Amino acid sequence: MLNKQYTNMLQEKDVIFEIFQYATERAKVVGAENIYDFSLGNPSVPAPSIVNETIVQKVKTLDPLALHGYSPSFGIMETREKIAASLNKKYGSAYKAANIFMAIGAAGALAHALRAVTNPGDEIITFSPCFSEYKPYTAGAGLKLTIIPADIDTFQINFAAFEAQLNENVSAVLINSPNNPSGIVYSTETIEKLSSILTAKSKEFHHPIYLISDEPYRDIIFEGVDAPYIANYYKNTLTCYSFSKSISLPGERIGYLAVHPDCSDADKIIEICPQISRTIGQNGAASLMQRTVADVCGCTSDLSVYETNKKILFEALREYGYHCVEPGGTFYMFPRSLEPDSQAFCKKAMEKDLMLVPGDIFGCPGHFRIAYCVLTQRVEKALPVFKELAEEYR
Repeated sequence: MLNKQYTNMLQEKDVIFEIFQYATERAKVVGAENIYDFSLGNPSVPAPSIVNETIVQKVKTLDPLALHGYSPSFGIMETREKIAASLNKKYGSAYKAANIFMAIGAAGALAHALRAVTNPGDEIITFSPCFSEYKPYTAGAGLKLTIIPADIDTFQINFAAFEAQLNENVSAVLINSPNNPSGIVYSTETIEKLSSILTAKSKEFHHPIYLISDEPYRDIIFEGVDAPYIANYYKNTLTCYSFSKSISLPGERIGYLAVHPDCSDADKIIEICPQISRTIGQNGAASLMQRTVADVCGCTSDLSVYETNKKILFEALREYGYHCVEPGGTFYMFPRSLEPDSQAFCKKAMEKDLMLVPGDIFGCPGHFRIAYCVLTQRVEKALPVFKELAEEYR
């Protein structure tokens, strides 16, 4: 008999990929140059040349059996050492290799983090707007996910709603900064307040409340933006990172889980990760990519195009009458839709071959996401379409 949980999931639409697939088919009819597809968060800049050079060097010089063989369950030691050193140099932290677990992207790191510090039936809190996949991630771990309503004027944490929801069944809080879909970066003030609350509540409830920080966009920060390294403010932090955005390697699925050295049961958390791998079938990140990122973990792609695109779009949309909180990073923007029903709004945009994602799937109706990880020329060419759409609502 088929598994009921996964069979039922067939009824749940993957809205983003549906829009992307529609755009692909529509392009065959009207031409790709006439489609303005802002649906998919796929990096639009190539990996830095050193990445391919490093891969080629590894392939040419290393023993093929070692290069392509299974890695240790925790990850290759040299890679873990170099990532710890890179973090320490950049953020003044004190990670050791023993605090790093290599994972299959940020999603793999989250899969391990969620299971390491919870038991089935526990509650996880996150904040709207949030990545739509948090629901299946937590459901798959047998957890209850509570989404705190957004402060739509700032997209910083809605602390009043958060504190009202905190209870002794909460094992962890899941945050995403820089944020998908809003592009907002949590300020130092926000992180300090969050840390203070979690510290006090952990004491009150007589168990640690862990902070799981999902950070695949950590390196896409715009000029002048206050962007604290979150683990430096709360010791019970598990940081989930991916090289997908920083060096444009989404298809390689390579990342890591970093446990703060002073985290409660830090050593045990890393120690049990390979046991989690055994139960979810994510046994070891690719050896070639582990060896590659070990040598390039301090590098990034040329990420400047994202800030260029943000400036063009944000200024134009504001001029056309859209309301939007200015992003501090990522390659996403999350304006309010021009009618309360953001799904209806996005359908009207689609009629103009403008592909946008309704905010409902991110837990924040009345908004829409723009993924502006496209060529700048495409952003500029789309502006008249955004303007035409806005004029229809006047």
